[in-house]
Amino acid sequence: MSDEPQQQNGDTDPPGWAPRDLPADAAAPAGEDPPAGEPTAPKKPGKAKRPKRTGWRRLIPTWRMVLGGVLLIALILIGGFIAGYQLVDIPAANAKATAQSNVYLYADGTVIARDGDINRENIRLAQVPRTVRHAVLAAEDRDFYSERAVDVKAMFRAGWNTLTGKGKQGGSTITQQYVKNYYLGQEQTVVRKIKEFFISIKLNREQSKDQILEGYLNTSYFGRNAYGIQAAAQAYYGKDVGDVTTAQGAYLASLLNAPSAYDVVAYPENKAAAVARWNYVLDGMVKEKWLDPAERAAMTFPVPGPVKPANSLSGQRGYIVKAVEDYLVGNDILDEKTLATRGYRITTTLQREKQNALVEAVEDKVMSKTDDDREADRDVRVGGASIDPANGHVVAMYGGIDYTRQYVNNATRRDYQVGSTFKPFVFTSAVANDSTTQDGRRITPGTIYDGTNKRMVEGPDGPTGYDPANEDDRSYGPITVSTATDKSVNAVYAQMAEDVGPEKVRQTAVDLGIPKDTSDLTPTPSIALGVATASVLDMTEAYATLAAHGKHGAHVLVSKVAKDGEDVTLPGRTVKQAVSREAADTTTSILRSVVEGGTGTAARGAGRPAAGKTGTAEEDRAAWFAGYTPDLATVIAVMGQDPDTGAQKSLYGALGLPRINGGGAPAETWAQYTGAALKGTPAQNFDLDVEEDTDDTALPTADSTAPGDTGRRTPSATPRHNRTTTPSRTPAAPRTTPGTTDNPAGGTGDGGTDTGGGDGGDTGGDGGDIGGFLDGPKGTRAPSARP
Repeated sequence: MSDEPQQQNGDTDPPGWAPRDLPADAAAPAGEDPPAGEPTAPKKPGKAKRPKRTGWRRLIPTWRMVLGGVLLIALILIGGFIAGYQLVDIPAANAKATAQSNVYLYADGTVIARDGDINRENIRLAQVPRTVRHAVLAAEDRDFYSERAVDVKAMFRAGWNTLTGKGKQGGSTITQQYVKNYYLGQEQTVVRKIKEFFISIKLNREQSKDQILEGYLNTSYFGRNAYGIQAAAQAYYGKDVGDVTTAQGAYLASLLNAPSAYDVVAYPENKAAAVARWNYVLDGMVKEKWLDPAERAAMTFPVPGPVKPANSLSGQRGYIVKAVEDYLVGNDILDEKTLATRGYRITTTLQREKQNALVEAVEDKVMSKTDDDREADRDVRVGGASIDPANGHVVAMYGGIDYTRQYVNNATRRDYQVGSTFKPFVFTSAVANDSTTQDGRRITPGTIYDGTNKRMVEGPDGPTGYDPANEDDRSYGPITVSTATDKSVNAVYAQMAEDVGPEKVRQTAVDLGIPKDTSDLTPTPSIALGVATASVLDMTEAYATLAAHGKHGAHVLVSKVAKDGEDVTLPGRTVKQAVSREAADTTTSILRSVVEGGTGTAARGAGRPAAGKTGTAEEDRAAWFAGYTPDLATVIAVMGQDPDTGAQKSLYGALGLPRINGGGAPAETWAQYTGAALKGTPAQNFDLDVEEDTDDTALPTADSTAPGDTGRRTPSATPRHNRTTTPSRTPAAPRTTPGTTDNPAGGTGDGGTDTGGGDGGDTGGDGGDIGGFLDGPKGTRAPSARP
């Protein structure tokens, strides 16, 4: 028995101590103080409670949350990678690797052409020279042999650049490109990219780098319908790839980036870009120590040989196919590589009857008059295009005599001056901008200008230093705008361009349909003489805008695209009032005068009310006629080009004539085609809302102008509009004005008046008192009208 005193309740613990199995705060009942005189139980030290997160601090994740989120994302990614790797297998070769044909159709559904013959010849990697292989690596993937199957960093960079508006950029390795070419397709979808990712990784484990590079070289598209580098070597240089030089191999490698755009034969205007890409490839080879710098420095650009298209694209078919392809790519409907996979059914806006009529007209009025024994006839080229002003549909196109003989499309090329066919845009701009002459007279068809040869162009501050010559150096003296248009007087239109403002003239031309990046479309007075090099199709679109009373919409060449029964989305056509109806219709009124009694009388052969303008390029290298009826706009150009060198040549002596001008073969071709194309439809008169002449049209006299004064005066207040559906003058029999060459007989007159870009701009002048009525200070010389 214990010697310790017992508690009344029998407990043996000393007084004041809590049971060992209870917490200290449970020793006494809650809320009760211990008995007086008894010691309190000592409390164990506890952790201080963390204050609760309040306010904005609750929005910030804790480090535990961040760590947990990172681990969760990592697990998802790892799990997704494992699942994707297990689920995605390397498929059999894509069935579309053997591409189908693209079928091109007229508007009525009849077939124009098929371009489905695939040009491919597979070869072993050992057959490709090492320098050519290095060129491909320098162009596409310099780290190919040391990198993984996919470049994740490059993929994210490309995706980020695309999302931030820096343009679509490639982030694919050669392995990925080969997988896309051979196993998948060119479609830009998330599913395809995911498959490409996993297949590339698996393929990299199952095939060697050499095998992958060999497959890539055999499946890549190089343009000219060449699939694989062996076919490309034949297409561009007419030799096997084993015989290709380093410089030629670098050019072939350059094509992988933009196959057709870098074809300097088909697109001579892109040569600078192609050469820059070629230099990039060679410099990359030097940087990677694959090419000796001295050898690199000695290399010159290897211009490829002529294009040898398939015979199935002979005649007009090849020109049409190429124009349609350019239209689809240029309007972002299909990219070039996707289109090259074939299988598309493409319905054009071309109308078979009109197309045949255009071909026949060119043959009758131009090509049938050439002679193999006449040297100048070797240089003759013809381009033509026709547009329905009501809807912008291109209904006919003539690209050349035969696509297999003349590869460049003369309807779409942009390297010949348009000559005086540009002058109507100057007058349109004058009316649209309510322009006045330097002495304050409103510009109308009846406004009188000084047509003196080499008259100095006067600006607001006096002479500009620009004094263009008229055709054959002929002076006309005081002459109305309408008559100056009939006779295509350079001195008048150069001054008018200055009166309106060259920048306004340029903008009007762009608004009507001339591409804003057209070469030599510069805002100087010489713009009036047609030194710009717009294409036949560009000019047709602009003249169609005039025919449509100033309403402009881009031309349409394709009405439907389908593949595997599914339609491809086509962009809508936006139509806007580019210039006022008054401006367009008043221009039409003076162009009617050109056809009725000016340089374009041969166009009356169409048997319809018509408006038009003749034009001749510098040194007679091209002759144009651009015209329209109320329901059809058409432009015809006869061009001179050396068949061996491709250089532009003068047309002197061609077709057995001393000269070819717009009023001859081009206008005659236009007339025959227009008459045939509209046969069976009622003739329509022009419904015009024109600007009326004012009484204030005469040139100022010396008495009305103080010395040094520009002679500006207030135009008289007369009605500005006149609605008419009748011809601007009574039609007269075709006549030839003495001293002109644009006559309907084919250009055998005594002179000419429609050269436009021919002689203007380089004859100079010493001051403001040359050829004009008013004195003024000397000016600085303006740019020459010659290119």
